[in-house]
Amino acid sequence: MYSIAEHVLDLAGLIDILGAGKTPVRLIGHSLGGMIVLHYTGLYPDRVSHAVSIEGIGFPPGHRIHEAPADRLRHWIAAVRNMETRAARAYPDLDAAVARMREANPRLADDVARHLTLHGTNWNADGSMTWKFDNYLRAFSPYGHSIDEAASIFAGITCPTLLFWGTESFAPIPVADPRVDRIPNCRMITVPNAGHWLHHDQRELFLRESSLFLSA
Repeated sequence: MYSIAEHVLDLAGLIDILGAGKTPVRLIGHSLGGMIVLHYTGLYPDRVSHAVSIEGIGFPPGHRIHEAPADRLRHWIAAVRNMETRAARAYPDLDAAVARMREANPRLADDVARHLTLHGTNWNADGSMTWKFDNYLRAFSPYGHSIDEAASIFAGITCPTLLFWGTESFAPIPVADPRVDRIPNCRMITVPNAGHWLHHDQRELFLRESSLFLSA
């Protein structure tokens, strides 16, 4: 189902396997990854020294994921049933896949688009390429996106937290959002001329600000 709880479980297991539970870790996540970072940090505040979330607090209040429970479940069932009939799209070669990457985000520099594509695809036996991505993730679990519940968990975060948001993102900048307001030690940087992938769109700014934050 790819629920938030299942993702946080994966992260908790990974950190335990790495033995990092004994020493606080520094976590950075983007979008869904940012949501996972904030949930984990709120649940296990003693295990995280710094948290960075790039446009990753959860869906905005008007999103359909916040509809009535029956509507959410019907949407999820319909989405899963639709994906059961779809096959992963294959691209004939790397250049074709890079072109699709650039189409999805025209702000990407050529070298960045090629790097992301090369490491984000699998080669098929016939030489074509498909994305390392499970389309079922797009169905959005009908559970685990409650704004009040997320705010309650985020309130447990004790480490410094840095949020990034692109001014040209499709996701609205969270203003008076309880999920942000409940994080005790939180700062947000809004990044001009950047969309949802702001860490690629304004890479130098992101690296500079996050490096300074993580080293403090």
